[in-house]
Amino acid sequence: MKLPIIKHLVEFIEQNDQDYVLEAIETLESLTDVPSLKDEELDVIGELISNMYGAIEVDKLVKGGMERKEALNTFMKRVLGAIDKA
Repeated sequence: MKLPIIKHLVEFIEQNDQDYVLEAIETLESLTDVPSLKDEELDVIGELISNMYGAIEVDKLVKGGMERKEALNTFMKRVLGAIDKA
């Protein structure tokens, strides 16, 4: 996950609507079914999907009353904590 991408997507959601990101996720998830995709291509699609889901989670925190910067930090700490436990 890349914080600058998540931050950009959160701004996109604030300016537009979360539905655009959800529809993009559905489209990318559908693309993963293409049998001719290489592993590297699947990795890129997976990274994009992860960043989009991250932005949606941060947006939920912001809508719950948290400052955007604090929401981003809280989310990244949660992600890093999950990675440390793995």
